[in-house]
Amino acid sequence: MKQFMDKNFLLSTPTAQKLYHEYAENMPIIDYHCHLDPKEIYEDRQFENITQVWLGGDHYKWRQMRSNGVEEKYITGNTSDREKFQKWAETLEMAIGNPLYHWSHLELKKYFGYEGYLNGDTAEEVWNLCNEKLKGMSARSLIQNSNVKLLCTTDDPADSLEWHKKIAEDDSFDVKVLPAWRPDKAMSLEKPDYLEYLTRLSSVSGIEIHSFETLIKALKNRMDFFEANGCCVSDHGLEYVMYKPASFETVEEIFTKRFKGEVITHEEELVFKTAFMVALGKEYNKKNWVMQLHYGVKRDNNKAVFNKLGPDAGIDCINNFAPSSEMADYLNALAITDELPKTILYSLNPMDNAAIGTIIGCFQDSSNIGKIQQGSAWWFNDHKTGMTDQMTSLANLGLLSNFVGMLTDSRSFLSYTRHEYFRRILCELLGNWVENGEYPADYKALEKIVKGISYNNAVRYFGFNVK
Repeated sequence: MKQFMDKNFLLSTPTAQKLYHEYAENMPIIDYHCHLDPKEIYEDRQFENITQVWLGGDHYKWRQMRSNGVEEKYITGNTSDREKFQKWAETLEMAIGNPLYHWSHLELKKYFGYEGYLNGDTAEEVWNLCNEKLKGMSARSLIQNSNVKLLCTTDDPADSLEWHKKIAEDDSFDVKVLPAWRPDKAMSLEKPDYLEYLTRLSSVSGIEIHSFETLIKALKNRMDFFEANGCCVSDHGLEYVMYKPASFETVEEIFTKRFKGEVITHEEELVFKTAFMVALGKEYNKKNWVMQLHYGVKRDNNKAVFNKLGPDAGIDCINNFAPSSEMADYLNALAITDELPKTILYSLNPMDNAAIGTIIGCFQDSSNIGKIQQGSAWWFNDHKTGMTDQMTSLANLGLLSNFVGMLTDSRSFLSYTRHEYFRRILCELLGNWVENGEYPADYKALEKIVKGISYNNAVRYFGFNVK
């Protein structure tokens, strides 16, 4: 029986072990999509205890605690941090087969030197150990000690980027922290607070928004501002894939209707969002930005929890409505005029792997290696099976070797062990193909592939300037 989480964790063959330890293990990290707070990075936040850094805002853990029958007061309520940690420890020991078990113990081992395993009985020991070690840690040190070279946060077009500017001016911190453009609020005209948001966007852009045309002008103004602050990555959270083209006049009529406070139909919503996505896609192409499209999710399903806690509370699920034909039509609408930007497609539904693999092959060209990417196994899929299936599908249908690799998509400063987890799974997959005689033991090529997927491909693809 293998030892729990030893140095060859998830690496079952000599080839996999060589690929990981010699090529992947020490590569730096590019985290091109995360939800870290730039203010906390600038202020170099320190955490009083492990609960603050581990459980605060982590809806992955909240979801599992509810599945273990834990009362909400121990999850998002006002009970003490020590009590919340105890309930998490008691939940974790039940999480056999769940990636949280692996992530949590990788974090305990890397950042706190803990070699045991966390459960209800060891909670006190782990609590004391972690809290003592945290006294010498901070947001910045956790990032630097994780070998991160660059990270991109998630930022609204109306954001001032105050904290990004301050970080950029601070020579004492050598990790680049760049904004990433997330214009979901500008597109979500069906939301009750949409007109309030337009007022805010008008104010920061200096362009009075009263039409679809002026909305796009305001967004272009803000894109210039973001670009001046280092942004080269956009991201869209789409609940569904849609492509409902219409004339410019029709789109303007829909916007005017909503601007007057009238109710719009679902069909009108789709028409507007199609025009919005086409317009912004063209702008990304002009700026050589990467467009990320996250879809296949149905959010905020438990309305009682949502009404109490708001979004990102651990009550989202897979949405099956993600027709590949409409995604292909959307990309084609940009490609037909040679205005398709570099694009990464993510679906929460693992059944979309093959569809994405075939879509991206339709739009590759010589302007960029791997111009259209399938994103890493996302959210509920970033576990051993999900990552293996995503990479296997990508390899079967495209060129896995050009894959831009892993991202944290996390709010936690301890989440960088997810890159280690991903790299071990990657090396296990490649190692098995070599051991089975499906690829030669060509270590020159394998080194290029492993280092590329781990780090180098992302640097090249996004055009990041890192040392």
